[in-house]
Amino acid sequence: MWGNTYEPPPVLTRSPRGTEVPGLATSDGHDVVPAVLPPAASDLDEIPEHVVDLADRFLRLPRHLGIHSGGMVMCDRPVIEVCPVEWARMPGRTVLQWDKEDCADAGLVKFDLLGLGMLTALRLAFTDVEKHEGEKLDLHALPAEDARVYDLLSAADTVGVFQVESRAQMGTLPRLRPRTFYDIVIEVALIRPGPIQGNSVHPYIERAHGRQAVTYLHPLLEKSLAKTKGVPLFQEQLMQMAIDVADFTPAEADQLRRAMGSKRSTERMEALKGRLMSGMASHGIGPDVGEQIYEKLRAFADFGFPESHAYSFAFLVYASAWLKVYHPAAFYAGLLAAQPMGFYSPQSLAADARRHGVEVLRPDVQASDVQACVERTGPTPPDGEPLLVPAPSGTGPAVAAGVRTGADADVPRSLAVRLGLASVRSVGEDVAQKVVDERVAHGPFADLRDLVRRVRLTTVQVEALATAGALDSLGSTRREALWAAGALAQEGPDTLPGVSVGVAAPTLPGLSDVEVATADVWATGVSVDSYPTQFVRDGLDEAGVLRVVDAFRHEPGRRVAVAGVVTHRQRPGTAGGVTFLSLEDETGLLNIVCSAGLWQRFRRVARTSRALVVRGRLERSDGATNLVAEHLGVLSLKVRSTSRDFR
Repeated sequence: MWGNTYEPPPVLTRSPRGTEVPGLATSDGHDVVPAVLPPAASDLDEIPEHVVDLADRFLRLPRHLGIHSGGMVMCDRPVIEVCPVEWARMPGRTVLQWDKEDCADAGLVKFDLLGLGMLTALRLAFTDVEKHEGEKLDLHALPAEDARVYDLLSAADTVGVFQVESRAQMGTLPRLRPRTFYDIVIEVALIRPGPIQGNSVHPYIERAHGRQAVTYLHPLLEKSLAKTKGVPLFQEQLMQMAIDVADFTPAEADQLRRAMGSKRSTERMEALKGRLMSGMASHGIGPDVGEQIYEKLRAFADFGFPESHAYSFAFLVYASAWLKVYHPAAFYAGLLAAQPMGFYSPQSLAADARRHGVEVLRPDVQASDVQACVERTGPTPPDGEPLLVPAPSGTGPAVAAGVRTGADADVPRSLAVRLGLASVRSVGEDVAQKVVDERVAHGPFADLRDLVRRVRLTTVQVEALATAGALDSLGSTRREALWAAGALAQEGPDTLPGVSVGVAAPTLPGLSDVEVATADVWATGVSVDSYPTQFVRDGLDEAGVLRVVDAFRHEPGRRVAVAGVVTHRQRPGTAGGVTFLSLEDETGLLNIVCSAGLWQRFRRVARTSRALVVRGRLERSDGATNLVAEHLGVLSLKVRSTSRDFR
């Protein structure tokens, strides 16, 4: 195939069932014509036997050398006396030459030090709360077991909340309906490959709500599984199971733990199978039940949580959810200031803030900090700053800025989120810090010329600030500032004043709402007072396409059409080929379920489209709403959007 023309491959002869490869195009445009699958090279004796043997042996060797990004060891003497070390690429940094298993055998204690963005977001948010609300928060002294926090989690209104903001977590929260801290621990541990492949999720939820009796595969398992209603969720439980039913010693149980955490965990679990089965047989456990118990253990080879790890994560889930309920402006400001982090883009975080009545303001050279922060926009209401009102999956109308829509009344907010100067394209933290430092040291900027004379900026940076609306407070419109940018950028602290020519702009038309949103997204990635779907809503309404919030109100089983921006594409290895899309419009997020067959039919549209119109059947279980897709169509938007894809 050469040049700009496309010629489909020739039609291939239909082959016997089981040897077909879908996805080849024909001259009539169909894309599911089967082709003959070539036989394996080993079947044709094309690979010498000794090469196959070598390849099989290489399969179990380390593939490459890697350094754990957060792994550290503790030793009671200079580590060089225990383990060989070598220089790392980073100057002054050394690494151990052994892997973690060898280090453990030598008695070195290994720690994984996680650099969680949520910790930064919480720290920044706590600072904003103290500055603007006068309340000094302590991460370890937040009110415990707060009903409002559990209401938020049960509604899956968790955009931005640590660990429980993913599609799978938001689909599980309304079903589990956590009401205690340990319920959050369970929620964190449930949505992991281990429990999912071990078929633990649905049985636990059913048993938690009394719809299924708590049973055990064998009475010996009650000791280890009683607190999780007979369902294995944690690595510690799996170790105790092996001790109870197979007479594993603590050392052997630790070998099992290592196998579950190993990169080659499946192979290592297989190596332990004989010992497990013989140990269970000694307790009178038959092969059928023994195989079921082994499968539960083997599933954790695909990653399950230690209970202590789940507790630590659950603590941050509770803290971030509490902050979202009681100090929403600081919550969103902290998240935006700590980017990049989390599951959602700044655009989705800002949209979620607006749906909860929190105003998001553009960057401004006269008001912004380096990163996003809280800004007071009015006096505190008599009854205090209103709390956040949870809604299913965070859905809700795009309410007026600074207003919380509650059950009884609209309550004005006095705190908003101001985007930081560093969020503007081409500016960066260093330049943003110079602007802020100059403004703090010598007062506000008089006009655009005053700004460029006091802070050295390039033409590109002035143009980006103008496009973002960050220069509006200097008395120039965006187009006027863009007109003057090239000339004024030639001035600076070291040039004579007034040497620039061509600064005064002619009369220029203002920007339309679409142009403003496009400029915002180009400059900062965030359209602070709109969402891309708003600009095509009239046409969607005429076509009978629902808003996301309306889809949540319809009865399950109904066939509807919903349109929105694709924020995420996910195809988990545990989902049997099913692909999940997150669709967002100005009113919320909706989970789209795409079967393997539908994805194959619409794969080009599904994989490449920034926005979609999805027709399908609504599905609802215990408050969790999905749209099972039956047809995907491209939605053309006037404002650019992007998605985060996980495959």
